[in-house]
Amino acid sequence: MELVTTAGESAAPTLERTAPRPARPSEPRPRRSWAAAGFLLPAVVLVGVLLVLPFLFTAYRSFFNDNGLTRHWVGLSNYVDLVSDPNFGQSLLNTVMWVAGTLLLPVLIGLGLAVLTNSVTWGVVARTAVTIPYALSGSATALLWTFLLQTDGAVNQMLRAVGLGAWQQEWLLHWPLNTVSMILVTTWQGTGAAMILFLIGLQTIPTETLEAGRLDGATGLRLFWYVIVPQLRPMTVVVVGTSIVNSLKTFDIVWLLTQGGPGTASETLALTMYRETFTLNRYGYGAAVSVVLTVVVVAASWLYLRRALRTR
Repeated sequence: MELVTTAGESAAPTLERTAPRPARPSEPRPRRSWAAAGFLLPAVVLVGVLLVLPFLFTAYRSFFNDNGLTRHWVGLSNYVDLVSDPNFGQSLLNTVMWVAGTLLLPVLIGLGLAVLTNSVTWGVVARTAVTIPYALSGSATALLWTFLLQTDGAVNQMLRAVGLGAWQQEWLLHWPLNTVSMILVTTWQGTGAAMILFLIGLQTIPTETLEAGRLDGATGLRLFWYVIVPQLRPMTVVVVGTSIVNSLKTFDIVWLLTQGGPGTASETLALTMYRETFTLNRYGYGAAVSVVLTVVVVAASWLYLRRALRTR
């Protein structure tokens, strides 16, 4: 009996030491919500002041016939004129070509170069060569490629020198060749950025995942398609989303190489907006083009991100 009592007395402190501490009461949800709102408020205010308010003002101005001196209300007349304007249809077609070209070329080439140069000894040299054009400004890039692609430029002279004179073209003077040429120029400049982002994604893939794929018999293209590509999905969303937005807003390369010519044949929506607003002083019509461009950019980005994030 004494042994039982002694064991019971000696066990009591142990039970007291191992007893769980009472959980602290969680912070009330309204207080946490207000704290989160406080952190988000500066960003929301900044976006509202710099993006939302200017867009609303531009949308309001698109309902006027405004030449900078006089202004009168015309309602949806600018949008009706926009839909019936063949130049707007041409700029819309060119913008679609830019979107397709910058998705197929810089993104795919950047992905391929990132995979090929990720684990080879000469990868640093190749990556540096591809990345250097991305460091150039748009004006420097346009100046370089004007020298190369003008009628008597370096490309045509080289073709003539090697006996391929029949391949000489007026690269920047005829549509759609000028638009295709400018897409290739943008590919030359922008592939480095896509490659860098994909390299960052590749370096985050666990080596255990690749080793498990190899043990299961996945090598070469099978390893790339079934193991690497799914692991790169978050980075692919970033690269493709950025490419869509940039292609829809393309301006500098087109303006510096062709100024939208010949005539308005190679204009994009951004260039049409600039020409109507600042060259022809049709501020209301230019505001309507700006609204359409903004809606297209937001809608395309939202549809892509919604689909990409849903399939993850």
